[in-house]
Amino acid sequence: MTIDWATLGLQTVNVLVLIWLLQRFFWRPLAQMIERRRQTAQMMLTEAEAKHAEAEAALTAIAATRAGFAAERDAILAAARTEAEHLRTAALATTAQEAATLQTEARAAIEREKSAIELAWAKRANLLAVEIAGRLAARLEGAAVRAAFLDFLCAEIKKMPEAARRAAAGAALEVISATKLDAGEEDHCRAAIGQAFGTGPVITFKQDPTLIAGLELHGPQLTLSNSWRADLARILAELGHE
Repeated sequence: MTIDWATLGLQTVNVLVLIWLLQRFFWRPLAQMIERRRQTAQMMLTEAEAKHAEAEAALTAIAATRAGFAAERDAILAAARTEAEHLRTAALATTAQEAATLQTEARAAIEREKSAIELAWAKRANLLAVEIAGRLAARLEGAAVRAAFLDFLCAEIKKMPEAARRAAAGAALEVISATKLDAGEEDHCRAAIGQAFGTGPVITFKQDPTLIAGLELHGPQLTLSNSWRADLARILAELGHE
């Protein structure tokens, strides 16, 4: 077997040309295209990883926000519970204070009403006692009682200052009795009163049944209350001050 070197050389050249052509127009563009696609894929992968990182960061932020919301909600609820407890405590304290105030006012009102009732009953009792005494005293009206009251009246006149006694004696005087005096009693009264004054004053006589018993002497500047009515009024006033 003989080798045709010319043919072999030609084929070798063809192969080399083919390899050059493939490298020039196929492998290099193909490698460049593959590189471009790899770079594009790498960029897409990088962008995807960046998006994933952003998504993870967003999820982390969302989780943190949710946790913050939960903490804030818990804080708000705790503050609301604390405020509600404070309000409840304050309301209970206010209610207790108002109840204590109302109780104190009610006790004071009861005491005032009790005192008013006691005072009213005391006044009624005093009035009743004085009325009973007046009725009993009215039964004692008579010449002997009038004579005793005349003695009391003369004693009061003698106790007056000299100047006042002289001034009263120079004026017209009235002797008031519970019942009408007879002529003899009037003369006796006039004489006894004149002796007490040391002179003979002008005396007229009047009747006032409300005196109950006794004799009173009235003048322009003189009033001597000498009767059961005056005594009972004085007693009633003293009872009212007890």
